[in-house]
Amino acid sequence: MTPRTRTNLPPHLATIPAGFNAWLLDCAPVAYCGVCAALWQQRAEAISRDDLGAAVKASTEIRDHASGAHDDRAVDRECLC
Repeated sequence: MTPRTRTNLPPHLATIPAGFNAWLLDCAPVAYCGVCAALWQQRAEAISRDDLGAAVKASTEIRDHASGAHDDRAVDRECLC
């Protein structure tokens, strides 16, 4: 039996359902935050080269950073990190 690799996976296992990418990539960078801006750039570059794994990682880091490193009062002014 041939071991499964990325190139010989059955088609139904190799594709992600429609709309799932949007859920995985959902994030909102905080305005005026250099960390969020850098992660957003990494996310955009990963999406442009069809690297879903890297795009999801950057999106997750944006969500984690934006929810843990920012004070609600700073969202409209500047980043506190």
